[in-house]
Amino acid sequence: MGMTMTQKILAAHAGLDFVEAGQLIEANLDLVLGNDITSPVAINEMKKFENQKLFDGGKIALVMDHFAPNKDIKSAENCKICRDFANENEIVNFFDVGRMGIEHALLPEQGLTVSGDCIIGADSHTCTYGALGAFSTGTGSTDMAAAMITGKAWFKVPSAIKFNLKGKLSKDVCGKDVILHIIGKIGVDGALYKSMEFAGEGVASLSIDDRFTICNMAIEAGGKNGIFPVDDITLCYIKEHSNRTPKIFEADEDAVYDEVIDIDLSALRPTVAFPHLPENTKVVGEFGDIKIDQAVIGSCTNGHISDLRSAAAQMKGKKVAKDVRCIVIPATQEIYKQAVKEGLVDIFIDAGAIFSTPTCGPCLGGYMGVLAAGERCVSTTNRNFIGRMGHVESEVYLASPAVAAASAIAGKIVAPTV
Repeated sequence: MGMTMTQKILAAHAGLDFVEAGQLIEANLDLVLGNDITSPVAINEMKKFENQKLFDGGKIALVMDHFAPNKDIKSAENCKICRDFANENEIVNFFDVGRMGIEHALLPEQGLTVSGDCIIGADSHTCTYGALGAFSTGTGSTDMAAAMITGKAWFKVPSAIKFNLKGKLSKDVCGKDVILHIIGKIGVDGALYKSMEFAGEGVASLSIDDRFTICNMAIEAGGKNGIFPVDDITLCYIKEHSNRTPKIFEADEDAVYDEVIDIDLSALRPTVAFPHLPENTKVVGEFGDIKIDQAVIGSCTNGHISDLRSAAAQMKGKKVAKDVRCIVIPATQEIYKQAVKEGLVDIFIDAGAIFSTPTCGPCLGGYMGVLAAGERCVSTTNRNFIGRMGHVESEVYLASPAVAAASAIAGKIVAPTV
């Protein structure tokens, strides 16, 4: 009996030749991540430990992104806790205003995540780094605290679902449509504590940003992690961003999967997740008019430069509809600079949108786009739970950057123009 890709990475980090689903292991970690919401909790927990010495300051990353730049006194105090802790412990990878970005886009860009890594983060969307062929998953702040001291974490080895990708995407379809289609197909608990492993000839047609988006939302299907095989696209990205040497793990031919699901990429159409769950998906054009009050383009899910290019292509030479607020948020400072360089920012501003500093802001109803009762938002973020982006009587519709941008222009949810 063989091992899946995830199982091989976990075995290697546990110093074992073989692991199987359900087995409890203790694995060495390559990176421990926290943000301005979760890190203060972890830091306060650490104060209860007898040993408070970090296992490796170079393998800890603290990113101020959820409420930074600070929106109020409490968020300022949280960031100060992290800032003081980073200075006292000589943490190199501390990202604050001016050097910041949305954590799950920033860390790969900074070369801190590569193929074969074992990573935990006190944020549920840490599963993003599976796009690079790493095992990465979200944990609680207490686990983060223990990991910063020991450099280890315990796991129950997950079983896996294999998604066999065929064909290639149409021009108006992207990775966001892929993962929304999958979540709509299997449900928000369809991969509960399982590894979502992507394979097949269709993988080669997906950009690295598509893969980041797909893995980012594995948690929205209940997945322990999402992971892609390492190919030339992966290695090219790592070579451009990191000086670390990637380690390549491949699933065995006789690896055991709970099920194998075929996905024909060429058959997918622009897809939207209706309130109040990511599984409540519908194909654009198969529902009536849904007027919107706001469009958000950004987040760790869809704030990459390719996402901004896609949105700008829909908005160029047009105007955001009357009574619609359109907020565009690049995921990192480098993406911000590139958007300026390519003239994308001019397109957004000329259309009547605003262009923000990198921040998680509106995604979790923090700031920079909180909704009032009765308002509707089409968003490229990853969750649309009740009250996720503001008032419990507001509604969030999840979509791709192209759909969100086209909808901002139309004033209602529409398909993008090709």
